[in-house]
Amino acid sequence: MNIEQSFLEFVERYESDIAPLFKELNEIYFRASVSGNSEDYQKAAELELRISEYHSDKEKFNYLKRVKDDPNLKEKILKRISTLLYNAFARHQYEKELLQQIIGLSNELERKYSVFRAKVDNEEISDNVIDEKLATTTDSSEAEKFWKASKQIGREVANDVIRLAKLRNKAARQLGFENYFQMSLELDELNVNFLIRLFDDLDKRISPTFEKLKAEMDEKLSERFKIAKEDLKPWHYGDRFFQSGPKLFDLDFDSFYEEQNIEKLTRDYYDSIGLNIDDLLAKSDLYEKPGKYQHAYCTNIDREGDVRVLCNIKPNHRWMSTMLHEFGHAAYDKYISRKLPWILREPTHIFTTEAIAMLFGRMASNIDFIEHLTGKKIASEMFIAESSKALRSEQLIFSRWVQVIFRFEKAMYENPDANLNSLWNGLVKKYQMLNLPEERDEPDWAAKIHVALYPAYYQNYMLGELLASQLYFYIKDKVLHSTNPYPSFYGEKKTGEYLKNLFFSYGSLLPWNELISTATGEELNAGYYLKQFVI
Repeated sequence: MNIEQSFLEFVERYESDIAPLFKELNEIYFRASVSGNSEDYQKAAELELRISEYHSDKEKFNYLKRVKDDPNLKEKILKRISTLLYNAFARHQYEKELLQQIIGLSNELERKYSVFRAKVDNEEISDNVIDEKLATTTDSSEAEKFWKASKQIGREVANDVIRLAKLRNKAARQLGFENYFQMSLELDELNVNFLIRLFDDLDKRISPTFEKLKAEMDEKLSERFKIAKEDLKPWHYGDRFFQSGPKLFDLDFDSFYEEQNIEKLTRDYYDSIGLNIDDLLAKSDLYEKPGKYQHAYCTNIDREGDVRVLCNIKPNHRWMSTMLHEFGHAAYDKYISRKLPWILREPTHIFTTEAIAMLFGRMASNIDFIEHLTGKKIASEMFIAESSKALRSEQLIFSRWVQVIFRFEKAMYENPDANLNSLWNGLVKKYQMLNLPEERDEPDWAAKIHVALYPAYYQNYMLGELLASQLYFYIKDKVLHSTNPYPSFYGEKKTGEYLKNLFFSYGSLLPWNELISTATGEELNAGYYLKQFVI
């Protein structure tokens, strides 16, 4: 039997073994996210351990090493599958006891984040309440109280997060990597040095524009809170982490959505561009419940069409954007070709699906989108100009936030015993230009769920933003030939046809750089993002 026949049989056995476990895990995890039930989380942990143990099989891994390097493996699909399987198994080539510790602690942290509710004046409040209060209050002491409440979870989990980082590092070193951060990037087909160069370049090109924006922002916030600019603190900036920023413009995007059915608007929009999501909405869980996970995510249950979204919808701009974002992920998953082998039926990279989610999430602030979907006409030229500035501001603020997370995680995994509170505060001051209280020495970094549970992930958001802009201008200029400077693509079914045929359908058949070149005719670059939001 030649190497290709042998490997094909291996792949068939792999899929028959893993696909049922994959489906069961995703179903139970989704149920746990909705219920907050500790037994469901425990079942999810047990299944995750079984899947990890399967991938830790050294005999299978050694076989995959030989296959990947065998010059007789020439068939393109099989070569791609060999790379993906090698990376999947490489992540788990460490001792069983360590594997159990990592999974167990991860799932316990997942449960803690899910069920935790901050307290203000001895009353439990949800994240939605905190977000609303920080976005709307003009009372400095009230803003401080709610901001500090949002950080309470950090104290509850910080020691566990550090312990988990050390366990992950131990596992990475067993595989020959310096630390977990480096391992994660390389097995995700990203190069650490490439990312450092990219982030340094973005910092250099965006920093002067952000500094000017921050000065304007401080002027307005000083007036809003009736305090001196030098007295502004992180709680004055509109959200828990200053990742989206305060509402500084004479805009009220919430007013467009406060009487709207957000679920219906999402369905109508995607349907208008040729991406029907009725089946996805039917299986999703979209509204608040006690004990339910308070954030939002999309999950591809079985790679056979069962794709679901979890949200906590409120009729406001934030949740309109979130729904568009999550169903961008969902549409991508739905329209991956099922002619592909099971292992290739997922996006080629995390950031390529983030790009689609961001492309559509931005539409909640798009004038063309608002007018078509809500039926409300926006005649004011000032509002239109201000909305463009608002989206630009949002992107600049977010780019600085990603700098903080990316550099913090890199440093944390290089030395988990460092003074992480000081490290975090220093990055916040440098990249977000926030004036932190000198006496504050709290694990605010641990209040960000991504640091604990979705490690080495945040760079994908920035890469996704870059690609979202690249795709946006390609669709606008090359697919639709639109003369509208900022179309929403509403009613343009060519949009869906392009994405389905030249982006989604490939799944992970092509590496991310090949997919982007195939779909847009160019390599990934920051030019379109800078054109849209900086220059």
